[in-house]
Amino acid sequence: MTKISYVNFINPLKVKYLGWKYICIILLMILIPDLGLSRDKGRSAFGITMPLYEIYGIDVSRYQEKINWKDIANVKSGKDSVKITFAFVKATEGQSLKDKYFNYNWRETKKHNIIRGAYHYYKPNVNSLLQAANFIRQVKLQSGDLPPVLDIEEVGKLGSDNMKKGVKKWLKKIESHYGVKPIIYTNVSFYKKYLSGKDFEEYHFWIAHYTKNSPNVDFEWIFWQYSDKGVIKNINSKVAFNVHKGTREELLTLCK
Repeated sequence: MTKISYVNFINPLKVKYLGWKYICIILLMILIPDLGLSRDKGRSAFGITMPLYEIYGIDVSRYQEKINWKDIANVKSGKDSVKITFAFVKATEGQSLKDKYFNYNWRETKKHNIIRGAYHYYKPNVNSLLQAANFIRQVKLQSGDLPPVLDIEEVGKLGSDNMKKGVKKWLKKIESHYGVKPIIYTNVSFYKKYLSGKDFEEYHFWIAHYTKNSPNVDFEWIFWQYSDKGVIKNINSKVAFNVHKGTREELLTLCK
């Protein structure tokens, strides 16, 4: 095979046909093959491929059991030393359920300077205002906390119209009580089928989408849950990982 000389390749006769612009592109592709690395290509950390964003976080519930949050605050993973900046913790579900580890998780995340948020799992067959009251009884927001989150993934036996009315009532009650607009958590397919359009366009969304590509939705999501298979030392079960779309400063502007 004839060896190609880069010096011979770039000569005046070929320049007039290709132009310097194209020669530079070709050389960059040869010499720097990873120059075009995209956000979605990712980096390896915590046992998964993580999209290329600045701010990473996790969400947890009783399934992760008792977590050593001091370790979480200090852990770094992968060649890029990825850190966990924020955590959403499950607080309540339905009319009366409280997550077994909520008080512990809520206290310890704050203690170890992890930006924290609390979420409620919505049950569409249960009175929405009673569900809001359950959340309010358990969650006391402080300065620096992320807005409350409503996790909605079910339509319920009463249909989508009833579900949407209930969700709106919950959101309005929570906003009135805490003085901050809640965030809605859901997955891409549920959003497209039930929540898209003008009904909920005033709210920020946290979107679950377990692929390497960022969520394909018709709005600017604020959080993306991209995997539920993360591995963190001393946590026995897999952990869901998320990114915030902006910088740390932009994340802090969301906080109460």
